[in-house]
Amino acid sequence: MQRTVFFISDSTGITAETIGNSILAQFEGVQFDKHRLPFIDDAKKAEAAALRIKTRFAQSGDRPIVVNTMADRSLCEIVAGSGALMLDVFAPFIGPLEDELGTKHSGAVNRSHGLVDFEKYEARINATNYALSHDDGIDVDYAKADLILVGVSRSGKTPTCLYMALHYGVSAANYPLTDDDLDKLELPARLRPYKDRLFGLTIDPQRLAQIREQRRANSRYATLQQCRWELEQAEKLMRRESIPCLNTTHVSIEEIASKIFDRFGIERTMF
Repeated sequence: MQRTVFFISDSTGITAETIGNSILAQFEGVQFDKHRLPFIDDAKKAEAAALRIKTRFAQSGDRPIVVNTMADRSLCEIVAGSGALMLDVFAPFIGPLEDELGTKHSGAVNRSHGLVDFEKYEARINATNYALSHDDGIDVDYAKADLILVGVSRSGKTPTCLYMALHYGVSAANYPLTDDDLDKLELPARLRPYKDRLFGLTIDPQRLAQIREQRRANSRYATLQQCRWELEQAEKLMRRESIPCLNTTHVSIEEIASKIFDRFGIERTMF
């Protein structure tokens, strides 16, 4: 079975897509053809979106599904004219909140991801710059780091650091454990003063070999034997130094970040 899904928003569409994907993941065996339509913030754009949805309906014969986070009810009604199944993310919450707060919602567009808190936004940008400049041991000024990820090359350190920076403003550095570090089975001297900020990432050897083969095909670096040795040594080192560690093989970046935050007691809200 295959169904078409449109994530529609008057802003970036991130909320609609995130919530929508979480819901769709509950329906195994169904293939979803997904489309994101952001910035539907006036009647003309809503009419164009409705036409696109209606056209898809005619082509497939199956009613499209719309996950909607538009705040303006008039725009929602235009899109609903397409005949799609409308899943309004905000609808179940607006009424009860209006009753509780004793005031009507504004219906203003582009609020969820607009630039409304300059201080938080600047913190995210600064954290991103920090993550980039402290990637793979490029810069080793760790005094300002909220945390430092350690692990072998391609175990997921860089994308995790960037995710935490971009979404939460967490200044995360990462340090790749080299053959020299692993031979000695000693924590590098530059990391010792910050041991309480270290968190290790590991991964299954087969998966690591696949990832490395894509980056550097037919190299010793990508062989299963090399991957196994590095991971075994890295995990021994982390156990010896009592560094908390997480296997990233079947864990999303979002889950990795949440587990790291929980370990360090970091409480940050997204955006």
